[in-house]
Amino acid sequence: MADKAAIVTGASSGIGLAVADTLGELGYGLPLSARRPEKLEAAAQPLIDKGYDVQVLPAMLGEEDEVKRVVAAHREHFGRLDVLVNNAGVGFGSAVGEMQTKRVDMMLDLNLRSPVLFYRESVEMLREAGAEHRNALVVNTASIAGKSGQAWLSVYAATKAALVNFTESMNKELSNDGIKSTALCPAFVDTPMTDFAKSNGVEATDMIRPEDIAESVRFLLTLSPACIVPEIQFVRPGELGL
Repeated sequence: MADKAAIVTGASSGIGLAVADTLGELGYGLPLSARRPEKLEAAAQPLIDKGYDVQVLPAMLGEEDEVKRVVAAHREHFGRLDVLVNNAGVGFGSAVGEMQTKRVDMMLDLNLRSPVLFYRESVEMLREAGAEHRNALVVNTASIAGKSGQAWLSVYAATKAALVNFTESMNKELSNDGIKSTALCPAFVDTPMTDFAKSNGVEATDMIRPEDIAESVRFLLTLSPACIVPEIQFVRPGELGL
């Protein structure tokens, strides 16, 4: 059994999978959660093959009972939580007059409500870790879109802006308990979520790599308890936005 543990959501591909790989390399027990069981199990297998202590927890992460189930299963298996990675998210582009309510609700539920619920359900375990080593960490995957409004990505950008703000609030509320929070704000990352950009002329080779984001988590875990990094922006050469 690993002597430290991390929950990673949205772990079946892209940023979440890269972060999980890094945390496994660092010796963290890994409950991995995402929506599609088959995809999550396939993604987890190479990590299991590396000898990482992996727990596969498929879940609909926008639903309250599912969030509770994931945290309870983690607590039962590992008994502690040192790192929480709120990475699960979804994005749909639309002009304001053509927005579908179902898609608006999905973005609000998964991009914002789910991280809030994971904090609530995990905070006691995080406080215990914070009391032990003063370096419990929550990483929230936001977006560079959360730093300014974006046409046709307005709801997505709004949810990510709210997540950045919530991260700031959590530092003010929880940092004295040894719990740090960081919002990661990347521009286009080469993941399935950016396939729309690839079909509109942005080459995958010109995008940020998921491993770039994962390395930032490694860096955050090396910091002393006296150092909090509230936010990290990742931009592409020559650009300040998406």
